[in-house]
Amino acid sequence: MSKILFLSLGSAVFAFLPVTLVEATQVELGVFKLADLPEANCPQKLTVTEERVPYSQGGYTINGQAKLNSFAGPFAIGASDRFSVTWVANLKPAFQKCVASGRIIKYDGEVYNSHSYLRVRFQNGKIYLILDMTGNQDANNYTTSIVKKGVRVGNPVWSWSGTD
Repeated sequence: MSKILFLSLGSAVFAFLPVTLVEATQVELGVFKLADLPEANCPQKLTVTEERVPYSQGGYTINGQAKLNSFAGPFAIGASDRFSVTWVANLKPAFQKCVASGRIIKYDGEVYNSHSYLRVRFQNGKIYLILDMTGNQDANNYTTSIVKKGVRVGNPVWSWSGTD
């Protein structure tokens, strides 16, 4: 009987512990055409998703994904090093003549005026999505680190971390 009561009380305690939910943050990249090619058909913006992983001792991790298969794909990693990764994909026929670049303009619905660690280029019928930690610093003045880079279902996925 005492074992059953103990298990019931233990279950009740866990029922009242706070639950940390991971919320996705929308990151909007503005796309800016070249002035000498204003008639090119380009997306006006791209939206990618990032999620902050629940806090871990001494740091944080941000997971991201870019579902861009409505106008390009499948993506592959074209280049990477310790500081950056570039994914590349062929543009769909409607966007093949797009020549433009882009950067983060909104983060979670708010205007973004900081260093744009995500950028995009459209040229030669391809799209290049760039995650670049160069010049991106955490609270302790260390460069943030790319800890995962890949492709899932034809779309870019990543994780980056910093200290706090």
